[in-house]
Amino acid sequence: SAKPRLSVFRSNTDIYAQLIDDANGATIAAASSKQKDISAQKAPKSAKSKMVGEAIAKKATELGIKQVVFDRSGYIYHGRVKAVAEGAREGGLEF
Repeated sequence: SAKPRLSVFRSNTDIYAQLIDDANGATIAAASSKQKDISAQKAPKSAKSKMVGEAIAKKATELGIKQVVFDRSGYIYHGRVKAVAEGAREGGLEF
């Protein structure tokens, strides 16, 4: 529980990120491209993915979490999944 898992789910239109505490089986924080501040942006999907990464990093730092384990959920580390990781790193998370 010292290093929660940052899990990414990618659908055709949206992207979701969750911080999961596997010891307790609970979701600590979540962010997605369906949030009003992100979905209101006129930007391509990869740019919105980066915003999701920054949003989850902001929520994690508010909770005092600095280090996470990145779980790409079987997706190739490319495109939108990579954009989430880059946004989270820029937000202050360490993988």
